[in-house]
Parts: sequence; C-alpha cells; structure tokens
Amino acid sequence: MSEPQALDDDADDSPALVGRRPVESATLAIVLAFAALMAWDNWRTGIAWESTGPKAGYFPFCVSVILGGACLYGLALEILHRAAADEPFVRRAQFRRVLQVLVPTIAYVPVTQWLGLYVASFALIAGFMYMIGRIKPWISIVTALVFSVAMFVTFEVAFDVIMPKGPLERLLGY
Repeated sequence: MSEPQALDDDADDSPALVGRRPVESATLAIVLAFAALMAWDNWRTGIAWESTGPKAGYFPFCVSVILGGACLYGLALEILHRAAADEPFVRRAQFRRVLQVLVPTIAYVPVTQWLGLYVASFALIAGFMYMIGRIKPWISIVTALVFSVAMFVTFEVAFDVIMPKGPLERLLGY
C-alpha cells in the first residue's frame, strides 16, 4: 500500500489557475452586495428609535453598514495595490484535490434520495477512505459499515427520526 500523499501546498509547483486578488475582489463585491441588500431591507423595516427603544431593523442595519464599510475598505486596498505581484489563490493540483471531495459530496445528495441516507453514506465514507485516504479496502468498508449501522440505530431505532430511505431499508422493513 502506498503512503498517502502529503498535502503540503507550499511544495506544489503546478500552474496557478487563478490569482488571489481576483478571488478576494469578487468575494468582497459579493459580500458588499449582500450588505447593501441587508441595509435596504432593514431600512425598510425601520431603523429609527421609538419610545420603547430601537425598531427591529436598527441593529441589523448597523451591522450591514459596518460590513459594507469593511468590504469597501478591502476593495480600495485591492485597487491601490494593483501593481504588486499577485500570488496564486489555487494551483491546478490543489484544485484537483478540492474537486476530489466536492464532486462526490455534490453527487451524494441525489444518490441519498435514490439509495437512502445510510447506503449513500456508506458509499461516500468508504469511497473517501479508499480513494482519498488510501486506506486498505477492508478497513474502509468496515469503518463505513460500522458508521452507517451506528447512524441507522441512532436515528431509526433510538430516536425514531424519519430519514431518507432506499431499497435496502424497505427490504429490511423500515
């Protein structure tokens, strides 16, 4: 069995996919838009003081103003320091590792509706342990099985919580 690959991002010399500056600028712009929406909605709700104290939108409006100010400050810094060299936000190998987790996790949601929570969780855990963690197949399967059975007993038997079920649970009478 091969040893797991070290996740040392500094040693990664693959090409950069995107720089830090565009990602930070886009994030600041999105948060600024959210702050503006929040400010408008709370202004509409009411930001004045009444005889009993502040209206419902007063404190959230103040938070949105602070948040918006911080975003404007960050965007101003990005504009002022445009000449400085931009360091990579994510490199190709790093992004591949992110996708190795993101894609199966996104696929997990529709598979849960089709196979049920416990079978889909078993497949996700065993797959992650074997493919990403490079753990022996039998250890991955046993660990995923123990976890899935423990969750089944906890939710279905002990607490009687309704969870998405698939063909295996229906076959077992649940």
